[in-house]
Amino acid sequence: MNIKRDINALRRKLMRSLTKNIGTSHFDPNTDFTKVAIKKILICRPNPRLGNQLLITPLVQEVIATFPECEIDLFVNGGLAAIVFENYKNVKRIIQLPRKPFKELIKYTKGWIALKQHNYDIVINVVEGSSSGRLSAQFVTSKYKFFGDDIDELQLKYEDYKHIAKQPVYNFRHYMTKLGFTENDKPIPSLNLMLSASEIAEGQKLLQDIVKNDKKTIAIFTFATAEKCYSESWWETFYGRLLIEYPNYNVVEVLPVENVSQIGFKAPTFYSKDVREIGSLVANTAVFIGADSGIMHLASAALIPTVGLFSVTDIKMYAPYNNNSVAIDTNSSSIDNWIKILNKILKNS
Repeated sequence: MNIKRDINALRRKLMRSLTKNIGTSHFDPNTDFTKVAIKKILICRPNPRLGNQLLITPLVQEVIATFPECEIDLFVNGGLAAIVFENYKNVKRIIQLPRKPFKELIKYTKGWIALKQHNYDIVINVVEGSSSGRLSAQFVTSKYKFFGDDIDELQLKYEDYKHIAKQPVYNFRHYMTKLGFTENDKPIPSLNLMLSASEIAEGQKLLQDIVKNDKKTIAIFTFATAEKCYSESWWETFYGRLLIEYPNYNVVEVLPVENVSQIGFKAPTFYSKDVREIGSLVANTAVFIGADSGIMHLASAALIPTVGLFSVTDIKMYAPYNNNSVAIDTNSSSIDNWIKILNKILKNS
């Protein structure tokens, strides 16, 4: 039993019940929004996890594509957003809440006060069930507020509407049609770290220092949090099969910040606490394989084929997509199936 985790789960459940009815997305049908200058937009996603910050990059790209001259502020939790959105030129201000508000009450209060320093043309709460997100969207001054609520007609229209990165984009497009814009039916943008050419080149050097050959590389990440983490025996079996099936490839293990390995450090390893450095190295590999985690989403945001391994979390919500990526339900498939999927990916890489 994890008492701390249970308390946090209870706290989140209580806050969601208290805030679920706060705010309603609203539109003025008498305004032709296509002729209104949209200058400032606030996007609210106050969650500290790397994956959750990366999962809003498609929405940020969509907003920029719709309003290329806009300035975007982000209301987040923790310091990762500044790293993730470093190369997003439209992102002008990042308002951060501390990860542990009760230990940093002054900083926490200042974060909320900062929301009142600017007026916005649009504010978007990314996730419907985020208590802090709904409260922040309600708190700020904005002409138009979108609270991220599920839209029934979109659930019926799009099979992938449940995906946590895609739903905010579908919702935003829906809101825009209500404001006079033509419906956008383009593919949903990929997660994107927006790595620069120099970052990718540096990642190539880092990888070359590890492998010291010209063979293509398979990157694996054997760690994940709690129940998402596969056992050492599971990874030992899978890693052994990779060595047999792909003798002409390097297999490099990307290590977590905890510096642990489910295969006992048997593969060449890469360790870094720099998110962009990790992304830059992974961007030079042929495929990334790992359980559902922030690093899996980082690989996806590095725009390479990403194989997500799922055993407990919802594939429909978190599956990597685009760039020849795939999600595997390891509960209902075998290692032979996984190798067939990898063969197909590597054939096209």
